[in-house]
Amino acid sequence: MSVRKLKPITAGQRFRVVNGFDAITTDKPEKSLLLPNKRSGGRNNRGKMTMRQIGGGHKKKYRIIDFKRDKAGLPAEVASIQYDPNRTAFIALLNYQDGEKRYIIAQNGLQVGQNVVSGREGVAPEIGNAMPLNEMPFGTIISCIELRPGQGAVMARSAGAFAQLMARDGKFANVKLPSGETRMILGECMATIGVVSNSDHQLTVSGKAGRSRWLGRRPRVRPVVMNPVDHPMGGGEGKSSGGHPRSRNGIPAKGYRTRSKTKASNKYIVERRKK
Repeated sequence: MSVRKLKPITAGQRFRVVNGFDAITTDKPEKSLLLPNKRSGGRNNRGKMTMRQIGGGHKKKYRIIDFKRDKAGLPAEVASIQYDPNRTAFIALLNYQDGEKRYIIAQNGLQVGQNVVSGREGVAPEIGNAMPLNEMPFGTIISCIELRPGQGAVMARSAGAFAQLMARDGKFANVKLPSGETRMILGECMATIGVVSNSDHQLTVSGKAGRSRWLGRRPRVRPVVMNPVDHPMGGGEGKSSGGHPRSRNGIPAKGYRTRSKTKASNKYIVERRKK
């Protein structure tokens, strides 16, 4: 009986992290919730390249996500947890009791067969349920947060993101956001209980350039190696650093604040994010 020798593990293989899709229960999307997703290749309506490093990528369709969670008081069963090529988080397919199907952003711990519900009254603060901020107990971990009532979730929607309800002040709730900023949000705004799924997304290492091409990302050249005509940090002899880091338009990076001091929503920020 011959014994097959195993190849030794190289350093590159040892530290390569591949995202685990253990939470996904099916690879077939719901056809009624799909839309065509045409690629632009970074070109405008005249064919001129207006965005760099965009092109190629695998063909995919858009999944219609219910960010508003406006089907109030009607329980829905989680039919499956699915992969969405358009976002970092996983999505959950809900089957409502009236026969309607909807996709939502899946939270960590959401299980197939579990019932979730959304509404402004009588909703328990359990994983996957959506409810107003003024109905939640202090310290609740939340995600998929609205900034205006009825707008739909706009904050803390990416993989592993979450915020925390810290306090209430009149009709406002103080929420600590993923950036570290504490902000006042109207208590009528809806949010979902729990942390967004696929927390291991940040540990993913592509392993090869081709995987970026599958995602529609073309190769990117460092500004320092460009010519002066192409970038403010270009030019120079040899490996010169190129001065202070800045964008192609000359706006400094790494600490330069671009937020307007007279912006109307500044009054809702209780504590700024840390640098």
